[in-house]
Amino acid sequence: MSLTGAALGAGLGSSLLAAAAGTLLPRRARRVGAGLGTGAAGVAAIVAGGSALSGRPWDAWYPDLLPLAGIRLAVDPLSGLFLAVTGAVAVCAAVYGVGYARGGHGPDGRVAQAMVPLFVAAMLLVPAAASASTFLVAWELMALTSLLLVVAEHRRRAAVAEAGLWYAVMTHLGLVAVLAGLVGFAAAADGEAFAQMRAAADTMSPAARGAVFVATFAGFASKAGIVPLHVWLPRAHPEAPSHVSALMSAAMVNLGVYGIVRVGFDLLGGGPEWWWLLALAAGAASALYGILQAAVATDLKRLLAYSTCENMGLVLLGVGASGLFAAVGSGPLAALAMTAALLHVVNHAGFKTLLFLSAGSVVHATGTRDLDALGGLRSPMPVTTALFGVGALMASALPLGNGFVSEWLLVQSLIHALPSGGTVTAVTMPLAVAVVALSAGLAVATFVKAFGVGFLARPRTPAAARAHESPATMLAGTAAAAGCCVALALAPGWAAAGLARATAVAAPGPDAVSAQATMRPAGLPSTMSPLIIAVALLVAAVGLAALVRAAASRRARRRARLWDCGAGPMSARMEYTATSFAEPLQRVFDDVLAPETDLDVTPVTESAYLVDSVTYRARVGDRIEHRLYRPVLAAVAWTGQAVRPLANGSVHRYVGYGFSAFTGVLVVLAVLR
Repeated sequence: MSLTGAALGAGLGSSLLAAAAGTLLPRRARRVGAGLGTGAAGVAAIVAGGSALSGRPWDAWYPDLLPLAGIRLAVDPLSGLFLAVTGAVAVCAAVYGVGYARGGHGPDGRVAQAMVPLFVAAMLLVPAAASASTFLVAWELMALTSLLLVVAEHRRRAAVAEAGLWYAVMTHLGLVAVLAGLVGFAAAADGEAFAQMRAAADTMSPAARGAVFVATFAGFASKAGIVPLHVWLPRAHPEAPSHVSALMSAAMVNLGVYGIVRVGFDLLGGGPEWWWLLALAAGAASALYGILQAAVATDLKRLLAYSTCENMGLVLLGVGASGLFAAVGSGPLAALAMTAALLHVVNHAGFKTLLFLSAGSVVHATGTRDLDALGGLRSPMPVTTALFGVGALMASALPLGNGFVSEWLLVQSLIHALPSGGTVTAVTMPLAVAVVALSAGLAVATFVKAFGVGFLARPRTPAAARAHESPATMLAGTAAAAGCCVALALAPGWAAAGLARATAVAAPGPDAVSAQATMRPAGLPSTMSPLIIAVALLVAAVGLAALVRAAASRRARRRARLWDCGAGPMSARMEYTATSFAEPLQRVFDDVLAPETDLDVTPVTESAYLVDSVTYRARVGDRIEHRLYRPVLAAVAWTGQAVRPLANGSVHRYVGYGFSAFTGVLVVLAVLR
């Protein structure tokens, strides 16, 4: 067996051992045993993915493990990229999880501890699957284990059960869509192995290929949190334990993108322009709507969840652009756009792991996720503050952030679209550039709000004032994610060769990016060196500080109280809250966000003119959920009430229903044949 297969097997075996440790060991040893096993599985996945990315693919068939079809596994460079990313996130989450559950702050029951390594194992199996049946089994295992983890704390908060219900329904509707697409594909290919499906794709009719793409795209987009199929994500991610939130947001959602790339590019071999215009439109809508919701959110983990919608939208924007460029015959730009999308998958996994783990430390220390109730965390939590600050910079798409590198590559592919691509390319590419630019600007405002309001200034509540630093294991897991982000920001070139091999699976052609110290898109005049930018900014900052210090040293110092406009010492009530900080943005995008406001004025008893109290409530809900899903839910509830008389408990009536349905199916089959 090759190194790739041996490492993958070791990762799966470590996950099973970790699940056994989480189930069988006593409470005190349970966290450590499950954490060590999960971390070992993550390391093995990194080795397996790195081996595949270096050009050592692997495949195997185990006919006796699954009835009828067996288990088919194969790891190529595209699979290897997602394996390595999942493994890196799992290592950070495993180390963090050892300390997170200590003292009753997180779930430490047998089920919760066993489900984390099984969840990781399922996420390793999904990109390694090489047949429709293997893929669907792994996909369903990933859905079930993650669902159990989402509802792990249902006894503590009522919102957890509702979030679990939304997640269960949406993830299984997505499974139905993926199942329909892959089963139809396998039927047309007369075989369910990916190699057979790949070979038969050219013989399928355009209508059949389009139906397979649309069905699988809907299912995979739902898992990736793409608007309007995102409604489960801002509910489930905040309510899950924080290290599970990191696994879901930084690893699981990536597999939705993997499914789109694997089926749309590899198995179906690409498609017409309308496929990729659909992907572009969904990506653009998700990027803009997600970051707008994040900008006005006051729940820290909900803010990060909507940021995931935004970043997955940017990734899908790159995937759609790559497909569109390939459809119009621009191979180099297709490879560049795909490289940018895959690099952003890696970068997003890094900074979203860092941010969710840091947010978990805040919840661990204060017991709240409400930014309006935080503030003043810099002094009692200096390490967490610094780590969240690094994550905020990385997610803001500014220079020195790893998100900046991949978004820069994406913009380069979009602005250099060939005029010969036709009217469609000429119209869509400028709009796509505008979407990337607007989402980047809003992301800066969002994370300035999250960091400034949540960590700086004065504490707004006693809970924030009593905050304390997190245990060493939590800080170690978060710091590991921060180190990965810094490495990706300063030296992204080390991943160029592996990304080129992963890109070639979906968009064959020459290497899209040559990179050592400088990122240089192939065939384009643009270059960018993150390391040189970092050194220049550091030199400028040190020089400016030296000049200021030199100028200040020539003048005598004196101490004076800060100017307070004559209002007395500053208090927490005089600071910006997250709500007030986002108010200008909310007003600008009022028609999109549709905020809900309520004003209650209570007069003094027996007086129509004197006011006793005024209560103002403002809430920015999810407009898509309100306009699209609520009517559907209301219709389902009405239908359920209307058909209740049909279920009167009579066995004879139920047998009649079954007989009628069976007869109807036979009649339909007879007519169709």
